[in-house]
Amino acid sequence: MNRWQLRSVPFKFQLSDWSLFSVSLPLQVRAVKLVDETAPVMTPMPPEDEMMPGSQGYLIRGMPIAAELPPHSRNGDYLCYIPLQYQHCYIDLGLTLESYQQKFSSKTRSTIKRKIKKYAEHCGGTITWKTYRQPGEMREFFLHARRVSKLTYQERLLDAGIPDSENFIRQAESLAADQQVRAYILFDGERPVAYLYCPVEDGVLIYAYLGYDPDYMQLSVGTVLQWLAVEQLFEEGGFRYFDFTEGQSDHKRLFATHQQLCANIFLVKRSIRNAAVIYSHMLMDHFSKWLGATLDRWGVKARIKRFLRFVR
Repeated sequence: MNRWQLRSVPFKFQLSDWSLFSVSLPLQVRAVKLVDETAPVMTPMPPEDEMMPGSQGYLIRGMPIAAELPPHSRNGDYLCYIPLQYQHCYIDLGLTLESYQQKFSSKTRSTIKRKIKKYAEHCGGTITWKTYRQPGEMREFFLHARRVSKLTYQERLLDAGIPDSENFIRQAESLAADQQVRAYILFDGERPVAYLYCPVEDGVLIYAYLGYDPDYMQLSVGTVLQWLAVEQLFEEGGFRYFDFTEGQSDHKRLFATHQQLCANIFLVKRSIRNAAVIYSHMLMDHFSKWLGATLDRWGVKARIKRFLRFVR
């Protein structure tokens, strides 16, 4: 079976967090999974797999790398572009709950317990949350999750909230019928304040969507829900890993037991058009990061985000 899927891959051009437009290239795409146990590479090489009709190259997501690589280079007839290098964080669920808890420093464990206690006190002494895993429960989960997602910065600004399409809900119901999904809602009384959605692939829980009500930011509801869910997963057993997927954040580093340096690697046929797309995207990315850092220093970016929560 061919490991590759031919897809139209968008190169998104944006300034800081504000999307402008995108340009797509047809590429053969595959993702390296935790269960593949792929050895880290020193130099990205074009795959030996035959190129499909219409393909302009390859995209390998989550490739383990031995050291940080240059963002662009040439490799024979291919342009190598690496826009994202990150520490891939994951939890080894083969550990015991006790050994997992010991991976935290005493100070960190105390901080997490304090956050949970603070939220419990806010809720009148008892935290209300629910796990969704059966097909008949998925619509209730999405009803609550969408109420929260509409309030989040990810959806308002990045259009990256949890999907609300009928097709996505039916996919979740199908996964639930095979016990291949875990979803969670944290409540304040009857009000949903945070959600976590994790499909399962090859015994690995995928950190697909996490969101929380911004009004509850000071109560760390995202951290509270993640901790409760992870505790339950250890007690449930049956899963190999909890995969935080690509990208990195303090939240992922906090809960992870392991980190592996990984990269998203594009190997694209050399041509004038492809070079224009890649180098333009790279320059825009550099400028975007500079602009975001500048707005942060001036204190403007945070004010814009707060403003957008009310006007969108």
